[in-house]
Amino acid sequence: MTTFALIGAGPGLGLATARRFAAAGHTVALISRNAENLDVLTAELARDGINARGFAADVLDIESLTAALYTAGATLGPVEILQYSPVPRADFMKPVLDTGADDLDAPLAFSVKGPVTAVNAVLPGMRELGRGTLLFVNGSSAVRPNPNVAGTSIAFAAESAYARMLHDTLAPQNIHVAQLIVPGAIRPDAEHSSPDALAQRLYGIHTEREGFRHYSEPFPD
Repeated sequence: MTTFALIGAGPGLGLATARRFAAAGHTVALISRNAENLDVLTAELARDGINARGFAADVLDIESLTAALYTAGATLGPVEILQYSPVPRADFMKPVLDTGADDLDAPLAFSVKGPVTAVNAVLPGMRELGRGTLLFVNGSSAVRPNPNVAGTSIAFAAESAYARMLHDTLAPQNIHVAQLIVPGAIRPDAEHSSPDALAQRLYGIHTEREGFRHYSEPFPD
């Protein structure tokens, strides 16, 4: 049995994707900063008969994130699918003219160092399996820079570049790397961007293994 590891576990998209990948037979590793929230999420999944475990780690803390992913693989089974979708902090979203060099330290650590750390932790196991999927979920500023949210726009662009390089480099190793852009808010009543719709879309990206960038709904140029 292999593991679906979710970085940025929460009650919306996190629970939905955990349920979708669990339905396909994967164990579930939930990673988030808040241990109490993880207890709530794992208890809810357990009531549905899903084998899930929480691992507290901060994506800004390389050592804790690495340890969480190694422990998840050792206790639940090798990580076959990794989803990186933590929610950026509000202080990342300053206007561009109010953003100084120091203001970019945390956003870049969040969106670049975090993903690099996570990928390096799970990649050896995927290579041993002979397959794997790396899923990156971003907002619209990853592809259309927004001067009102400069930190995330800059950091998401860097994350996109990293993920695209992984896509091109790892494809010959049967490791699929893809990015899902969610242009608007994730809402239960949204046709294409509800948690359940996004979870199904992410599962489809994993199984179909076609292309790098996907959109949850039409996003005109």
